[in-house]
Amino acid sequence: MCEKRKQAVPGVGDRTARWMLVGEGPGAEEDQRGEPFVGQAGRLLDNMLAAVGLTREEGVYIANAVKCRPPHNRTPEAGEIAACLPFLERQIALVQPRLLIALGRPAALALLNTEVSIGAARGKRFDRKGIPVVVTYHPAYLLRNPQDKGKAWEDLCLARRLVPPA
Repeated sequence: MCEKRKQAVPGVGDRTARWMLVGEGPGAEEDQRGEPFVGQAGRLLDNMLAAVGLTREEGVYIANAVKCRPPHNRTPEAGEIAACLPFLERQIALVQPRLLIALGRPAALALLNTEVSIGAARGKRFDRKGIPVVVTYHPAYLLRNPQDKGKAWEDLCLARRLVPPA
């Protein structure tokens, strides 16, 4: 993937955050700007965070399962997620979040090391090396399927109950 991208997109946010959100991988706009979640999905994510009292700058760190844009914006493959996993693990070790939120199936695969259905996994608490994990829909999915925004809100409420933002 690194051969086709403009730049790696490691992550952004509060390096002492209680919450770490993990997305799928950079899209075209993220590849251009070097920051995750900067388009329409990013604006939705910012609104979701604001609803629980968080911002990109305070209380949350945002990363992706893969750091390079997959060709043609396709979903990262399991082997690509595995290849990038040491980078994500190092980010988790450095930030030391108290909660991980997987935004979409590839992020859930990276954090839980197993294939999951978002519909079946959401609304539940998982564990990754002692850190609670909440699985929810990716903001880009929610833009295409606004009827599921209520479910994503329920997942954020679960996250807030598990680890209050502040």
